[in-house]
Amino acid sequence: MGAKTGLLVYADDDVPGLLQQVGAADLEQTSVMMRRLYPSCEIEDTDGSDLYEGVYPPDGTAYAGSWPGVEIICDQRVMIDFPSQLPRHLVAASAGRRLVLHAMHSVVDWLAFAVWEDGRLIRSLSLSPDHGIIENIGEPLAFELPYWAGGRPADVIPWSGEEEEPYALPFHPLELGEDALRALCGFIKEGMPEPGDVDAENIELRGFRVRDPNGSDLAEKEAELRRAMEAMGPPRFFTMGPDGLLVEQGGF
Repeated sequence: MGAKTGLLVYADDDVPGLLQQVGAADLEQTSVMMRRLYPSCEIEDTDGSDLYEGVYPPDGTAYAGSWPGVEIICDQRVMIDFPSQLPRHLVAASAGRRLVLHAMHSVVDWLAFAVWEDGRLIRSLSLSPDHGIIENIGEPLAFELPYWAGGRPADVIPWSGEEEEPYALPFHPLELGEDALRALCGFIKEGMPEPGDVDAENIELRGFRVRDPNGSDLAEKEAELRRAMEAMGPPRFFTMGPDGLLVEQGGF
């Protein structure tokens, strides 16, 4: 599994049902939403994406769409360990509506999701094998129940002939993450689609470069990364020797 998401959805009704009815997002309407939800940021148009590919935008970029009854923002900024600490103005914007947060990162097997109804948090869960259960607020939702009941244990794959240590959690966060994404938003990133799933590839999102004048500049971050890469030595290559040890090879 290799899915990553950073997603917020505001909806007047059932999210999957509303997303079944939308297509390309209107630029002007979406720009108005972005200025409302990012009041202190500098925002400019850039290339867009679709809902399937755009749920994990590059740092400093947001993909978004606004339609009657439903609004979407994909942005790494919403990938927070404690969903209950989502900025107040983003929660306040959900007055009279449902707000869904979904975030996961496959590199560290981390998942977080949350649901607010009319600004009231009814469920929040955040967990990873390295940190355990980070946040667990409210009663589990229906799609979670098989996981907590032990019906979806994490698979353990032995390697190198040695016994593998048990997985640190009773289930795999990314598997739950896909079920959460389908139940809350109507589509999945990995796995077999079902006939009733939202066709996320056909939902066109607009692209925006978002810069917080009080935060770190993206160009400065990129320059710092380039300097760090230039300071690294040449790459080293290894292969497995007949005794099972890694042996360094010559460069290419």
